Amino acid sequence: MVNPIKTHHRLLLTGAAGGLGAALRPRLAANCDVLRLSDKSPVGEAQGGEEVVLADLANPSEVDAMVAGCDAIVHLGGISVEAPFEAILQANILGVYHLYEAARKHGVKRVVFASSNHVTGFYQQSETLTADHPARPDSYYGVSKAFGEDFSRFYFDRYGIETACVRIGSSFPEPRDRRMLATWLSFDDLHRLISACLSTPVLGHSIVFGMSDNAVTWWDNSRARHIGYVPQDSSDVFRDAVFARTSAPDLNDPAAVYQGGGFVKADPFKKA
Repeated sequence: MVNPIKTHHRLLLTGAAGGLGAALRPRLAANCDVLRLSDKSPVGEAQGGEEVVLADLANPSEVDAMVAGCDAIVHLGGISVEAPFEAILQANILGVYHLYEAARKHGVKRVVFASSNHVTGFYQQSETLTADHPARPDSYYGVSKAFGEDFSRFYFDRYGIETACVRIGSSFPEPRDRRMLATWLSFDDLHRLISACLSTPVLGHSIVFGMSDNAVTWWDNSRARHIGYVPQDSSDVFRDAVFARTSAPDLNDPAAVYQGGGFVKADPFKKA
């Protein structure tokens, strides 16, 4: 169980209608007095201690209203898969600009930005990365998250808005394949990580790898010790089951060579 410190009066959760938003919604209630939920899709009725403000990230006036009155932001909103650039531009690039401009105007000083492992997806799985490695995005989606990391750093340097860029690996109830044995992040560890980002006395601008305590990993999270994140879960307990139901990787397949997995081959122009 996670026992977070209640650090904020009104906390904004964007992307509340998505999978991670739904997982965090009941958990983040313990971090604040009022949890404001936002998405451009319906999120259902507000429960006790919640309020709902629907907004399209591409619409600056809607984003401004979404942010007004909040003390901190957990930003999960946007497109979370590969897509044509025009769609990525609206949700993930203009959306980040609108969010940080609203934060600046309304005096919000702390943001947890859902970045992604796809910022560095074209590094090989044989490599171990730190936060100091240059970005090597594997997709338009990864490029948009690299933009968000740089943009949030600019708003920290210029305006003092602290941001944790959390490069989320694979956050699901359990690992789905062998790649996820290295990238898995449990829902409870995701909450622990976000809680640490919200409560650490000095956050600054920090890049943090979003992963559980997995034996196999491609990421060195030691630069994030000042945040105080201590994962409690591990993909190791699922290892035998994952190996039993999946075949050995084909090392001629780019998805098995590069850390980004299938994103290195995803075609943003292919119609579903």
